[in-house]
Amino acid sequence: MNDTARTSAVATIRAATPADIPAIFALMYELAEFEKLTHLFIATEEGVHDALFGARPAAEALVAERDGEIVSYALFFQNFSTFLGKRGLYLEDLYVRPSMRGSGLGTLMLKKLAALAVERQCGRFEWSVLDWNQNAIDFYEKMGATVLPDWRIVRVTGEPLERLAG
Repeated sequence: MNDTARTSAVATIRAATPADIPAIFALMYELAEFEKLTHLFIATEEGVHDALFGARPAAEALVAERDGEIVSYALFFQNFSTFLGKRGLYLEDLYVRPSMRGSGLGTLMLKKLAALAVERQCGRFEWSVLDWNQNAIDFYEKMGATVLPDWRIVRVTGEPLERLAG
């Protein structure tokens, strides 16, 4: 990833570093609270560090910093589209602290990610949104995104995953 920071009047957006893990982890928990999913939150700082900076990184992250404080993060990874025959960029999380919402920071983060997708010659940039989060849906559609009504996320986790694995 191009480590060059993108600075605006709102915040400085840059690639996350290992020193950012505590702040990213705190924002991840805030996101779980916002989505009313803290009962599913079992992540650890060590696990997040390994996923981002371990021997086999599974994801990358951007952070937005304002006045020395990390106020937003985006966690993303590359996937692959068999139909396009190209990589894609998948946004797992984009979280902006409530005090920064409406400042344009979410738009800046999405633009930075879109630029990364283009730079990496990805065929698409995609993410999921909760069906009850109409503010986010409206925001994404205003930016040109399409919310796909015919697709549903399928997930196997925990004990059902262990059973499926046999």
